[in-house]
This record gives sequence, structure tokens and C-alpha cells, in this order.
Amino acid sequence: MEEKGYIQVYTGNGKGKTTAALGLALRASGAGKKVFIGQFVKGKPYSELIAIDECIKNIVVKQYGLDCFIVNEPEEKDFIAANIGFEEMCKIIHSGDYDLVIMDELNIALYYKLIDVNNVLDILKNKPRHVEIIITGRYAPDSIIEIADLVTEMKEVKHYFNNGVQARLGIEM
Repeated sequence: MEEKGYIQVYTGNGKGKTTAALGLALRASGAGKKVFIGQFVKGKPYSELIAIDECIKNIVVKQYGLDCFIVNEPEEKDFIAANIGFEEMCKIIHSGDYDLVIMDELNIALYYKLIDVNNVLDILKNKPRHVEIIITGRYAPDSIIEIADLVTEMKEVKHYFNNGVQARLGIEM
């Protein structure tokens, strides 16, 4: 009998949402499962992506972000990139070829209205039974939280960034 895939959400202002999703990707890979990771809003070669590319063959990663617009407002090109990425991820989910699909920073894309939340809800409601989906990012909409089977909120208690420490290679990036 085919195993049921669930919908998981990692949200909140604390550090570790993407890291938790990548940890699950590593575990799934070790169990022989095929994993696809689509990253919204991100468009840089982070260290964990380099490690996956060099060491793990049944995890595919694709970025659908451009430059970091978080300090500014998103531009038309950000909307286009996010929607192209979302359409591609819809096809990937519906194909059933992957056991685990991570939609990294999708909540941020929804927060900035780069993608219509109703389209996301539709794909979640109609996913193949066996596909596990993880959605990460701050500001998870209530409708996404409601449809999810598991929701974890990362809460920031203290962060050295607030003392001026920038993202460090191999730790945050």
C-alpha cells in the first residue's frame, strides 16, 4: 500500500526553517526517496546547496528567486520568476516523480503576493497521495496553516544578528 504524504509547514521568526526542511530532505534521501527542493525568493549559491549538488544525487534543487528584494519592494521580474517557479513546481508535484517536495520560502512569496494563495491551496488539495510537501518561510497564511497536517513555529528568543553579526559562510549561508 502506498504511504500517505503529509503537508508540513515550518514558519515563524526564528532561525532554522530551511535548515529543518533540508534535514528532512537528507533523511528522505538516505531512505532512498527522491527529493525536489524549489526555493522561492532565494537566488544565491548557499553552502548547503553546494553540498547537496556535490554529494547527494537524489535531491534536486532549483532556485526561483532573483536578487534579494526583501530590503526593497519586489519588482515585476520577481513576480514573473516566482510564478514561473510555482508553475514548474505544480508540474513536479503532480508528476508524482518525487516523494518529498520542499517549497522553501513559499510563505514569503505569499506574503509579498508574488503568488496567489488560492493557487497554492489548490495544488495542496490535489497533490498525489504519496507526495510529502514541506512549506517554509515566515508569515504562513492562516489558510496554509489550516490545510497543513504539521505546523512548527520557530520562535526567535535571541539572535546575534541583532548585535550586528552578519550571515556567516557555512553557518547561515
